[in-house]
Amino acid sequence: MIQLLYSVIFGEMVLIVTMLFKTPLRKLVIVSLDRVKRGQGPVMLKTVGMTVFVVLISSVYNMVKIQQRTIEGGALNPTDQILMSKHMLEASLMGFMLFLSLMIDRLHHYIRELRLLRKTMEAGKMQNRGMEDGKTMNAAAEEIKTKSLGEIATLKTKIKKLESDCDTKAKEAKTAETEAEALKKQSEGFLLEYDRLLAENQDLRTQLQSIEHGLSQSDGKNNM
Repeated sequence: MIQLLYSVIFGEMVLIVTMLFKTPLRKLVIVSLDRVKRGQGPVMLKTVGMTVFVVLISSVYNMVKIQQRTIEGGALNPTDQILMSKHMLEASLMGFMLFLSLMIDRLHHYIRELRLLRKTMEAGKMQNRGMEDGKTMNAAAEEIKTKSLGEIATLKTKIKKLESDCDTKAKEAKTAETEAEALKKQSEGFLLEYDRLLAENQDLRTQLQSIEHGLSQSDGKNNM
């Protein structure tokens, strides 16, 4: 019994030392304890703990009985001294074992809480980075929007100017078209006048030829 208690206490001390320092072995111990605390593990641990506690109470009760016999008898005999020492050692070892078991449970709990806290802090940092990136993107978008609005205003001004120029050009083209139409009509009038003059010239030539022909015939008769 005492050797078993020493072995258990030594194993618990090794577990505590392993859990205190960040090594690959600690991760294995934490994973093993996680598995032990799942399913039927907690029930078995509580059963073992209650059994050890009952044995501890029994040892304390035996020590009290021996103490009462000592008070009644006046002195401890060698057998009672050995039993008293044995029960005291067992009670001390079982109490220390239960204390170390509680320490292991609390250390495991705090290590898990620390991991969750670190993960939460990392998630918070990532969220803050995301918010900062979002703010940066919003600022960039706002800057782009401002630039775009400025460019749009400039383009609107240019478009208005081009529309005004286009209207002016259209008016000039319409005026030129009107002038061209008037010139066309004027040229048609000139062509008609030219044709008329050409016809009159032709008539005058014909009359002149007739007169010349008549004059030549009269000159021939006079010569005869």
